[in-house]
Amino acid sequence: MTTEAITPLRQRMIEDMTARKLCAGTQRGHILACKRFAAFLKRSPDTATRDDIRRFQLQLAETGMSICNLECTPKVRHKNKENSP
Repeated sequence: MTTEAITPLRQRMIEDMTARKLCAGTQRGHILACKRFAAFLKRSPDTATRDDIRRFQLQLAETGMSICNLECTPKVRHKNKENSP
């Protein structure tokens, strides 16, 4: 058992995935993808811009990640109009 604290962002993600009835393996995959994205950003994924997401996807493609891995990388929902579609 781990004593690692869960951030509010991760807790919300877990709750959302559970509500959508995603299996444990799928949830682990999504969490690992978020961890990779956070490591790439060197900050919390909820602070990412569209350009950050694009740079991360380009980096994944350059390193030979499969299209499945690219599609499974979570998309960040932006909170302000500057980043909205």
